[in-house]
Parts: sequence; C-alpha cells; structure tokens
Amino acid sequence: MAHIPLVIATGNAGKAAEIEALLSGFPVTIKYLGDFGPLPPVEEDGLTFEANAYKKAAFTARVLGMPALADDSGLVVAALDGRPGVLSARYGEPGWSDAQRGARLLEEMAGREDRRAAFECVISVAVPDGPALTYEGRCEGLIAEAPAGENGFGYDPIFFYPPLNKTFAQLDRQTKSTVSHRGQALGELREEFDKVLKWIELQMPPAQYNALLGAAGPGAH
Repeated sequence: MAHIPLVIATGNAGKAAEIEALLSGFPVTIKYLGDFGPLPPVEEDGLTFEANAYKKAAFTARVLGMPALADDSGLVVAALDGRPGVLSARYGEPGWSDAQRGARLLEEMAGREDRRAAFECVISVAVPDGPALTYEGRCEGLIAEAPAGENGFGYDPIFFYPPLNKTFAQLDRQTKSTVSHRGQALGELREEFDKVLKWIELQMPPAQYNALLGAAGPGAH
C-alpha cells in the first residue's frame, strides 16, 4: 500500500519518538524537520496551545508542501495561576535545560500546599493550503517535591501521577503513552487516523497528492 509522507513538526526527539510509535502500522512515511534543510523558525506567540499547534503545523505543511503534524503542550500549575502554560518550553532564561526549568518551577512551588497540575496537549494535522484537524488531551497530577526518574523529557521528573504512584520520568514510554496528555490526544488521532488519511487526500489537489505518494514510496520511516 502506498504511503503518504507526514512531517512531525518538532525538534524535540523524545516527543517525535512518542508520536512515531503511536502512529506505527499506518500507511505513512514519517519525516522529521531534520530530514530537510534549515527552515525558518516558527514564532510560538499564540495565547493557547491550539493556536501554537496550528501555527506550527500549517507553516510546516505550507513550506514543505506535504501534510504536517504538530503539537503544543505544556504544564499548567494551579498555584501558579496556570503558569508556565504555553511558555513551558521557554520558562526561565533562554538556553536553560529541562532540568533548570524544572528546578525553577520547584523553587516557585516551595512551601505551597496546593500541588495540583495538569499536562495539556493539542495536536494539529495540517495540509499545505491551510485546513487542519485538532485533537486534545489532558492529564492531571501533582508537582512533586523533588525530581525523580530518568525517562521522558521536559517536566516529566517533577510531574507526579497519583494513579501509578510515580512521576512521568519513572514510567517507561509505553506506560506513559497510555496515560499522558499527548498519549490521549494521539490516541484520539490514532482511532480516527484512517479518516484523517482520507481527509488529507480530499483536501489536496489530486496531482499534488499523487506526487507525494510517489515520493514517499511503499515503506515507512
């Protein structure tokens, strides 16, 4: 069966691996931003996760001329009035590591009794001329008192998930994907992915779509 290329519009290797794993088995050839030459950066200046996800997916699809999937996700902390929210990946000083951003957040949470937090994710699948589909997921938990675990990325070491009595960084990828915000959103996408593939075909001019099928070849990345 011919495969359609789908660009995962993220530079985060951990995030890309989670997405590719959850879309395995479908007739798509996964592409990454690194498979192409340097692309102009997308300014994530939206006020919501949905706005940023759409902006990244639509821009990538338009520039590369093929369908693109992007997500925007972040940590929403009740005691911090929803921060870091859409600024989760840019929390703190420019160039900070995940560990530094996590340490900064723990400093802000020091002494606070209300540790409630949630990871939220919005996935956008866009075609080159602009239209997009949207999927959402949310996972509620608590901010841990200290980092724990070596897996995952981002704020995973300090996000404690009570049902499993572990932080996200203490979960293996498969377990995390079954409960996480991104796993929920991707689960919805996966359930409808046959329809998504048909939607992509209907949204693109036949000549352009057939050219992509030829370029992708019969195998998946």
